[in-house]
Amino acid sequence: MGMIEQLKELGVNIDEGLNRFMGNAALYERMLLKLPANVRAQEVLKHFEDGDFQAALEAAHNLKGVTGNLSVTPLYEAYTEAVKLLRENEPEKAKAVVENIQPVEEQILNCIENNN
Repeated sequence: MGMIEQLKELGVNIDEGLNRFMGNAALYERMLLKLPANVRAQEVLKHFEDGDFQAALEAAHNLKGVTGNLSVTPLYEAYTEAVKLLRENEPEKAKAVVENIQPVEEQILNCIENNN
């Protein structure tokens, strides 16, 4: 099974993502390949652990945009919720959302990295 099929099974809306890239599958895949480094660079959970909720908000907002553009739906929905909760001054709830999506996030990132 290829990366695209595996990502579909993990909840990534490949068709919507391809639409955003005007059907250019090669470009879409290139952008997907950049996702793992981008997600790991944001260190959202580290910002929570450091008590830097503004940095957590900025990182979650960045990932909301990136995952939304790529139609990585499970991550997009989680980071959208985390951003909302942080803006509502609910950092513990936001942290829980980010922690809960971690297993799925790792599966998606590993899928992309292992098929690179």
